[in-house]
Amino acid sequence: MEMVNGKAKKLKKRAAEHAVEYVKSGMIVGLGHGSTAAFAVKHIARLLETGGLSNILGIPCSLQVEDEARQLGIPLTTLEEHPIIDVTIDGADEVDPNLDLIKGGGGALLREKIVAQASRREIIVVDESKLSPALGTRWAVPVEVVAFGWRTQVSYLESMGARVSVRQDRNGKRFLTDQGNLILDCKFGPLSQPPQLAAKLNTRTGIVEHGLFIGLATDVIVADAKGVRHLKRTT
Repeated sequence: MEMVNGKAKKLKKRAAEHAVEYVKSGMIVGLGHGSTAAFAVKHIARLLETGGLSNILGIPCSLQVEDEARQLGIPLTTLEEHPIIDVTIDGADEVDPNLDLIKGGGGALLREKIVAQASRREIIVVDESKLSPALGTRWAVPVEVVAFGWRTQVSYLESMGARVSVRQDRNGKRFLTDQGNLILDCKFGPLSQPPQLAAKLNTRTGIVEHGLFIGLATDVIVADAKGVRHLKRTT
């Protein structure tokens, strides 16, 4: 379960601000979605205001982040105008020893993955609670599906061994992504071969995207009570 106390917030803030050290003036920067990435967005805005950074253009991973960045005064662009992103700072729900991820707890997995694929450097910031021996140990895999025929996707995912729940919003209605799709949260248990599951999900018509981010993170910055650790992908 995610920590939601003051200690966790301090750790997230520490990791996010450390990640922003890799943002340089003149860069195209991916702005991640979620509580941890929000600390990075706010820190970038402060540096722009104080002159610590200049000529930054941000590409937000969700409509919510787009609104927040505009309010903070961060100049924005699009992937159509700048198809290559220098660095993206984002969070994750679970990180395994290979630096593969489960993302999508905030519902922005499709745009997050598009931005990650376009990034030269994908820096993930987490507190220590997100580290896991195997993906699926603590988190379900979010699967984004089109509304048409969504119950057939539930049956398909259950046939693969998942316990499936339809994500709800705060009002008890079905959660809708920025694209108007549904999210099915799929509890597979600890995954021994995440790439194989990702590949199988990729072949299913009606599944738009899933929260398995395989081989996309170049760096993971972890904050714990002792400080900040910087993990880098070696292959």
